[in-house]
Amino acid sequence: MRTAPLPPPSVIPVRTITAMRPLVWLGLAWHDMLRAGWVSFMHGFVVALGGATIIGLAHQRFWLLAGALSGFMVVAPVLATSLYALSRALERKEQANWGVVLRTWLNWQNSHINKFGNDYWCMVQFGTLLGLAATGWVLTSAALITLLAPLPIQSPLDFVHHVMLAPDSWLFELWLALGGVMAAPMFASSVVSMPLLLDRRVTLTQAVLTSWRVVLANPVPMAAWAAIIMVFTLLGLGSLLLGLIPIIPMLGHASWHAYRELVDVSGLPEREALSAPYVRSAAAPKRRGRR
Repeated sequence: MRTAPLPPPSVIPVRTITAMRPLVWLGLAWHDMLRAGWVSFMHGFVVALGGATIIGLAHQRFWLLAGALSGFMVVAPVLATSLYALSRALERKEQANWGVVLRTWLNWQNSHINKFGNDYWCMVQFGTLLGLAATGWVLTSAALITLLAPLPIQSPLDFVHHVMLAPDSWLFELWLALGGVMAAPMFASSVVSMPLLLDRRVTLTQAVLTSWRVVLANPVPMAAWAAIIMVFTLLGLGSLLLGLIPIIPMLGHASWHAYRELVDVSGLPEREALSAPYVRSAAAPKRRGRR
C-alpha cells in the first residue's frame, strides 16, 4: 500500500546562476525537442491553432485581439505542463511519447494520496489563477484601448496609427506599462511553479513563493529569461503564428531545465512518474499464469 511521504520543508532552497544560463536552457530544449520529435512539436501546433482561432474570432476587433493574444500567453506555463513531463521522462531515460502527454493531462490525479486535500487540486488552482489573470488583462486592455483611443480600433493598422504612432498621445506607453505591471508578478509567480508542482509534492503556496525567491535571487538572469520569452513570442506572433510551432516547445522544455537548475529539490518528496503506467496498489492480487 502507498504510504504518505514526508512533508516538504517550509522553505525550498534555490540556487543562483549567471546571466547567460538561459541560453544553455535553450540549447538543452532543442536537444529534448529532437529526441521527443513530433510529439513535442505538436504542442506548438496546438498553440498556433488556438492563436489562429482567437484571430478568427476577433480580427475585426483589434482592441480585443491585442489583449486576448497577450492573455493567451499568460496561461502558457499551464499549457506547457506536458512538455515539462516529456523533459522529465527524457531526464529519467524513459520514453517520451504520447503516453506521457495523455497521462499528464488525464491521470495526474493518480499521484495524489488525499483526493480531497489541497495537494490534489494544486495544479488546477494555479491554472485557474493564471486563467483569471489572463481574463483580467483581456478586459483591462480592451477597456483601455476602447475608452482612450481617439477612433475605433478595428484592425492592426488602426492600432499602429491611432495607438502606437498617435501624436501627443501616451496611450501606447500606458498600455505597455499597464501590461508590464500585470505581467511581472505573473512571471515571478509562474517561472518555476508548474514544473515544481508536477515534479514534487509541494503546496501551491510553496511553489509560488519558491518561484518568487528564484526571481529575487537571480534578478539579472530572470530579466534576461523574461526578455528571451518575450522576443521569441513576438517572433512567433509576427510570423503568422507559424513560428510558434517550434517556439512553444522550445520555451516549454527550456522552462523545465530552468526549474531543475534553479531549485534544489533534493529534500522534496517526488510525485509518481507520470511517464510510467499507473501501478496498482501492492495489495491487489497478481494473477499467475500456468507454467
